Amino acid sequence: MSISAKIIESVPNFSEGRDIEKIERIVQPFRGREGVKLLDYQRDEDHNRCVVTVVGAPEPLKAAVLESMEAAIAAIDMRTHKGQHPRMGAVDVVPFIPVRGISTAEAVEIAREFGRFVGALGVPVYYYEDAATRPERTRLPDIRKGQYEALEAKLKDPAWIPDEGPATFNPKSGATVTGARFPLIAFNVNLRATDVPIADRIARAVRHINGGYRFVRAIGLALEDQGLVQVSLNLTNYTQTPIHRVLETIRSEAARYGVSIAGTELVGPVPLGAFEEVVRYYLRVHNFRMDQIIETALL
Repeated sequence: MSISAKIIESVPNFSEGRDIEKIERIVQPFRGREGVKLLDYQRDEDHNRCVVTVVGAPEPLKAAVLESMEAAIAAIDMRTHKGQHPRMGAVDVVPFIPVRGISTAEAVEIAREFGRFVGALGVPVYYYEDAATRPERTRLPDIRKGQYEALEAKLKDPAWIPDEGPATFNPKSGATVTGARFPLIAFNVNLRATDVPIADRIARAVRHINGGYRFVRAIGLALEDQGLVQVSLNLTNYTQTPIHRVLETIRSEAARYGVSIAGTELVGPVPLGAFEEVVRYYLRVHNFRMDQIIETALL
């Protein structure tokens, strides 16, 4: 990717994590494209979901995301989709995140251009976060409540007329959510247990909607193939709620049930700044600065 004065990131989430051939078709538009760099893509069979992280100049990035969207709509049939992760459509959510030289307002306009294109394909579209058109549509969980299975009835409710596209149920593709937001960290904590209600109770202890941390969303899931359960988290502002604080709270809550942490997962690339507080906490380097990292100084 050539250097551009403006760089934006997108993290599209696709409802396919098991069929490698389909995933490759979805990811292909991001490969070898001038002005675009594919940073990462991860598929999760339990979640039945693939998360792609890509950066680039606004126009080529938007074109690549649109092409990938078309491939996903052709490949994924939501009528047969089953997975642990909440989802509402074949292309479930597509955030656009300012990285360099891009304002939030510009990222919102890019998201809405994308939304208009997707709506023209016959897929209902909702705008969220900084692109939301109504306060009740700001949070992704509020839009996705009821998931794909409740979408047909939801579209008949005047309060949930989509922002773009038809207000009719598309059984094959479901609906897509898009918008602009602060860099989000998808962080999973796997527990040595098979009791999903334990993971649910721990998730409730840390997520904001139940009185936990302001910038945390969390759910409990089963990882059946691994014989574990998981607290799956979205940390929506790492500067206000750092990773280590959430992890240590989960560790403490898990101990109440005699459960230990088996490991953690970061889904996709993470901003380097997110690790500043991690280093300070775990290494007790209280005066640590990011410019002490050689690579940071070079960049």
